[in-house]
Amino acid sequence: MEESAHRRGDKKVVAVVGGGLVGALNACFFAKRGFEVEVFETREDIRKAKVVKGRSINLALSHRGRQALKHVGMEDKIVSKGIQMNARMIHSLRGKQTPIPYGKRGQYILSVDRANLNKELLTAAETYPNTKLNFDHKLQDWSAETGLMTFARPDGSETQTQADLIVGCDGAFSAVRKQFLRRSRFNYSQTYIPHGYMELTMPPRNGEFAMRPNYLHIWPRNTFMMIALPNLDKTFTCTLFMPFEEFEKITTGDEVIEFFQKYFPDAIPLIGAAALRRDYFRLPAQAMVSVKCSPYHIGDKCVLMGDAAHAVVPFYGQGMNAGFEDCIVFDEIMNKFNEDFSAVLPEYSRVRVPDDHAIADLAMYNYVEMRAHVNSKWFIFRKHVDNLLHLLMPKTIIPLYTMVTFTRTRYHVAVERWHWQDKVINRGLLLGAVGAAVGGSYLLIKNPPDINRLVITAEKIWNKMVALKAPPSVGAASQI
Repeated sequence: MEESAHRRGDKKVVAVVGGGLVGALNACFFAKRGFEVEVFETREDIRKAKVVKGRSINLALSHRGRQALKHVGMEDKIVSKGIQMNARMIHSLRGKQTPIPYGKRGQYILSVDRANLNKELLTAAETYPNTKLNFDHKLQDWSAETGLMTFARPDGSETQTQADLIVGCDGAFSAVRKQFLRRSRFNYSQTYIPHGYMELTMPPRNGEFAMRPNYLHIWPRNTFMMIALPNLDKTFTCTLFMPFEEFEKITTGDEVIEFFQKYFPDAIPLIGAAALRRDYFRLPAQAMVSVKCSPYHIGDKCVLMGDAAHAVVPFYGQGMNAGFEDCIVFDEIMNKFNEDFSAVLPEYSRVRVPDDHAIADLAMYNYVEMRAHVNSKWFIFRKHVDNLLHLLMPKTIIPLYTMVTFTRTRYHVAVERWHWQDKVINRGLLLGAVGAAVGGSYLLIKNPPDINRLVITAEKIWNKMVALKAPPSVGAASQI
């Protein structure tokens, strides 16, 4: 058993538990401030691992995440390894493709590889001389009073270390958060949605992308959907989201092909029938959980960030972005309170909890939008109306997706504004429709049409239709 120093000189020690995306980025933020930073990760170093374990759903990097990366000088490097997605590309059952832009011209999100991003952030954290990365360290217990943590090692031994601040970035099933659950007045809920996901790969065709790469491709089928995001190696990662009972109905390779022929016929030649038969059964469908809790801190000793605080389902593309924004919000509050943890931590909970709960709810809503609403003509019409009004009144009407994805408007403020705008626009459309009906009626009353003319015109149209339907004469038939 080893024990590290509580302080190194006059510098406070920050222990970041979890070396995933948010943990690695957080290490950069704290190291940049001059703290002694130690990162503790349960897994081995993924930069050396032959197989990277964990989730592999592609990530969509947008404004919030980019701002956090920019703060530690990583934005350009990560953006250079991403692929622009300018719009959703909707695939109908008949194979028709319809683009729905995300925002104004020039606005886009980025498809980035989770494992590569994690590796880059770990390497960036390691460049700070005041940062130490500790892999194969599984948190067993920790004290909210002293900051003493106990870690288990692969050989069965234990290591203890002490920190001034413990930052829990260890995911939806956080070991750090377990200590919170033992305390009174800590609210916690988790919800598994009835849908699972399965990943499939669409290989390149003749060395190029099998589909147009600068889109997030969606096959919406009302109760389920498939999406595809482009990768740098010219493949697409396809993710099928569907109720678990539907996954379980498919038990043979023939049934897989039959299912895809019925719902995703244009995807079969692109993925490959043999690959579908094989890959569908490679792994069972994975579950998705949404986690909410509050507060995010205990005293001045511990704070939760990322999925440990607010795991969200992946349908708004904001899970990583919200986690990265946690880092920058905490950093801004650190500036405001001169790095006084006793003031910073409660303020962080006060500010961040309503926003993270809002994006968790939005992510649930967006699943319905992606798999069902995008098929609706009314939805597409409203998108055009919203974008037009935003163009005419950019400061008054801002589409929800624009606020969430292309600005740092607080999530809960974006939701409140969205509800207000929706009400105003719907009332405006209703009044416009009523006004048009009243105006048309007034014109008809003021200038009534000649009934005799209408009758004659109607008779002419009818006679033409009858002539078209009449069978051709023998003479005419012989000339065809």
